[in-house]
Amino acid sequence: MRKRVVVALGGNALGNSLPEQKIAVKSTAKTIVDLVEADCDVVVTHGNGPQIGMINNAMAALTREKEGQPNTPLSVCVAMSQAYIGYDLQNALHEELLNRGIEHLPTMTMVTQVLVDKNDPAFKNPTKPIGHFMTKEEAEYAEKNYDYVVKEDSGRGYRRVVASPAPKEIIELEAIKGLVGKQLIVACGGGGIPVTREGNELHGAAAVIDKDWTSSLLAQQIDADVLVILTAV
Repeated sequence: MRKRVVVALGGNALGNSLPEQKIAVKSTAKTIVDLVEADCDVVVTHGNGPQIGMINNAMAALTREKEGQPNTPLSVCVAMSQAYIGYDLQNALHEELLNRGIEHLPTMTMVTQVLVDKNDPAFKNPTKPIGHFMTKEEAEYAEKNYDYVVKEDSGRGYRRVVASPAPKEIIELEAIKGLVGKQLIVACGGGGIPVTREGNELHGAAAVIDKDWTSSLLAQQIDADVLVILTAV
């Protein structure tokens, strides 16, 4: 009997740079394809801690260097991380599947939004550090011009902090359900793109969602038999 498995990859397990990531995903792909060979239908989720910091830093640098360049919303940075991590994972999984003679299973990345409650208490007390260290002057500028919440970080400088609200609903859930077993899916990257709902409209939120929370929610809602959390350890 086939089992349904959600595999949650830690962001650090994917490497801290693009070259490291390409090496790390090749190793990770072997473990995931082992599950495929053991008659499991697999959905892969992943963190994006190092990667979202890198993207946020790059976008912030562009804003500082180019006058008039708007600040990139954090929700957009999460979407970027989903796409480029998924790209490397897809290629590594595709290669490993073909190496083992498995030609009938396509791989894909689904850019996934996750609904959060705009009244979640986490928004009133942001605690998740993200991005580069700043001087006090830079922090004051960011608070004034970008509406950042900034806190001093253990004597090392100042960093932006954002909320980490609980996931309430996976927006693309039905699409994921329809593909389980037919494709090897990478979804809910970085805990999902955090969004709030106003009527029928979704709005990106300045937050990051814990990928284990979202992975657990996904595992429950697709009736997975097993949730596996893989870390760098």
